[in-house]
Amino acid sequence: MDRIYLDNAATSWPKPPGVVDAMRRFLEEQGGSAGRGGHASALDAQAVVERARRLVATLINAEDVSRVALMYNGTDALNAAIHGLLGRSDHVVTTVCEHNSVLRPLHHAQRRLGCELTVVDSDDHGRVAAERLLAAVRDDTRLVVMTHASNVTGAVQPVAEVGAALRDREALLLVDAAQTAGHTPVDVRELGADLLAASGHKGLLGPTGTGFLYVRPGLERQLSPLRQGGTGGQSELATQPAEMPTLLECGNANAVALAGLAAGVEHLLDAGVAEVAQHEQRLSASLLAGVAATSAVRVLGPPADAPRVGVVSLLVDGYDPHELASILEMTAGIECRAGLHCAPQMHRRLGTSDGGALRLSPGFATTDDQIALTVAAIAAVASS
Repeated sequence: MDRIYLDNAATSWPKPPGVVDAMRRFLEEQGGSAGRGGHASALDAQAVVERARRLVATLINAEDVSRVALMYNGTDALNAAIHGLLGRSDHVVTTVCEHNSVLRPLHHAQRRLGCELTVVDSDDHGRVAAERLLAAVRDDTRLVVMTHASNVTGAVQPVAEVGAALRDREALLLVDAAQTAGHTPVDVRELGADLLAASGHKGLLGPTGTGFLYVRPGLERQLSPLRQGGTGGQSELATQPAEMPTLLECGNANAVALAGLAAGVEHLLDAGVAEVAQHEQRLSASLLAGVAATSAVRVLGPPADAPRVGVVSLLVDGYDPHELASILEMTAGIECRAGLHCAPQMHRRLGTSDGGALRLSPGFATTDDQIALTVAAIAAVASS
């Protein structure tokens, strides 16, 4: 039985061949510490890190490469932004659609600093109206945090509309692009993002242990670094260097993983992110249409023709989502994700907090045949 991998919202698989090749090459032929020394292997390692930074900056249309801090995952990047910006009693606006990598740092800031948190509701499809979110923004709001697309419903949020409205206000906009970076075109300037975080192991096709935080020019003066330590330069300073990206980067870079990340992003740029998006959206539309034909299936999120990414969550009458996931893997080799998907407020809003839902997420390598087999497998389970 062939493996059908439909858990790309958690991490992408398979990786492009170049990712494995780049990581193997680093370990076998390079292997130095980036920025630690002037010998050949150290310089080669630094070149690997800077190549990853340059490619990510190109992918998101950053103003220059220094705007991209290379982090250890998307959660690390979001924590660096949230805890680096918030002070005592700051007001923050966010949404019910957020992942725990946003919600938990915000609740920690609420407890530790007395920050005031306003959580904006979504519609029944898991999409937040821009005007509803903006109505929650006050003159003293410090930060607006919103996901670019829900990891439960796939609904794309009106980030650009919110970003445009915030340009003349004091509030800063932090975007969680974990479900959009690499899956659909992301332009930080078009979105109006002050900060944008994403993991490297999902749509960017890199390995785990990678991610990035974009910081718009000048905003680093408002960021307090969470970590301090060696940066390979300015060692005479008693404090963390104030410039990007070293403000947020210390300790030895995960260079072997960043070699893989660079290869993944290069693959995306060569293939065209718009083409990848079209492929994944076509597959998710086929999946939505196929499962909708079974009356026992309830699909969460917006219809196929609404702004969405390739995330399809559903319920089947009579089955616990975890039970359903196990049956699909045992009978058809389908690997997917059941549960709350680290987004408890989204599930609470959808009425699925008791057990969550089954999530299927195609990727760049998913085929039409695999989607057809998946639809048939779900129909067979539902009819039984």
